[in-house]
Amino acid sequence: MNEILKESAEAPVWAREDAFPEAPHGWGWVDVEGKRHPCDSRESLLSAIRDDPTGSLDLVWMPGRGRMILPEELPGVGDSLRKARDRWTRDDLADATYRLRWCGVMLAGFVAYVFYFGLILANRLAEQSGSDVELPHRLLFAARSVLSSGLVGLAALVFIIFAFIPWYQARKRRAELGRWTEVGIAQSAPGIRFETWLAMQRAPLTRVFLGLVTLVALAQILSEVKTSGWGTLFALFHHWDGTAAAGLIKDRYFQGEWWRLITAPFLHGNVVHFAMNAAALAYLGKRMEVFARWPHLPLVFLFAACGGGEASARLLAAPSVGASGGLLGWLGFLLVFETLHRSLVPRSARRRLIAGVLLTGLIGLIGFRYIDNAAHAGGLLSGMLYAAVVFPKSTAASRPRSNWTDRIAGGISFGILVAAVAFAIFQILQA
Repeated sequence: MNEILKESAEAPVWAREDAFPEAPHGWGWVDVEGKRHPCDSRESLLSAIRDDPTGSLDLVWMPGRGRMILPEELPGVGDSLRKARDRWTRDDLADATYRLRWCGVMLAGFVAYVFYFGLILANRLAEQSGSDVELPHRLLFAARSVLSSGLVGLAALVFIIFAFIPWYQARKRRAELGRWTEVGIAQSAPGIRFETWLAMQRAPLTRVFLGLVTLVALAQILSEVKTSGWGTLFALFHHWDGTAAAGLIKDRYFQGEWWRLITAPFLHGNVVHFAMNAAALAYLGKRMEVFARWPHLPLVFLFAACGGGEASARLLAAPSVGASGGLLGWLGFLLVFETLHRSLVPRSARRRLIAGVLLTGLIGLIGFRYIDNAAHAGGLLSGMLYAAVVFPKSTAASRPRSNWTDRIAGGISFGILVAAVAFAIFQILQA
């Protein structure tokens, strides 16, 4: 077995022998919900791995091992894993292709709808002016209507995020199946072990952060319903109220309403915006809380949200809402922190963070009319600066410990954020 999996003080916590729960007697496996499934023999366990229909098999145990292990770490499991992976990647690609096709049809429908009405508008303008506008010019006007349409832009972002990227990833996993040999399985084991171990860890403060942004989201929805009634329920999927009440309105911020810098990060524009940020918050927050300790979670979020908000206020005139500045701060923090502590996480896990930055940049490039790239860049750089200043480079595999200064500063920062949430909710419901 790879040396990184040996129990040692020099190994990171996720790579140690005691990283996973104690193993019962005999053979068996554990699903992603933690339910144990005993098997009567090695062959029965291999059959369970091979026939796992949804990839729900998380850990296994075997005689002679005091702790549970990954299926990838079970000797002689290669053939069973390859067959399971062949089925998973095939089904995954089929589902992703189906989603890509229908989302593409929907996107094409939005484009055709906007283009058609752009063409009608061009005809009406030509009639009103009494001029003879040639067809190519009318078509160009309609095409510009498509490029400037907020509806098409939002549909394109949804297509990229929820259809094209999952399809590309599924296609890539399917193409990599040929490299899924015994050597490939061994090389992938550290990254899988890291992600499996991380998913099992508790991150209570991250859950609290999720609760805070959810409370503000509910306040936004309640405000919209209170103003316009339940008849606007469909509109809530693409627009949430509250920006004027607690969002980062630039002129009002410069006129003295400084508090908007820390209330705006807890507001969101619509359900897609909220869902994307909530998913990022859950993963980045847990990873940061587990490895860098809880005090830096509110400290970095507050610092990066203010840095991102200030960059947005200086560079963009449009109002801003969303936790993206703080979340990009977490991402930037992890990039620098894990580079300074290379022994803490496997290289493949660090690459995912870089992929996250590139993906954010791509989304920002496509949706530059609707996405606050200044806040994203400001938050990212703020988080990176924080990590570079606060944490020295270390070759140790142990996680850094927090001291009393960290805890006091983290507690104060968290109190400020909670107060910002309470004030944001008050402002939204009073509007």
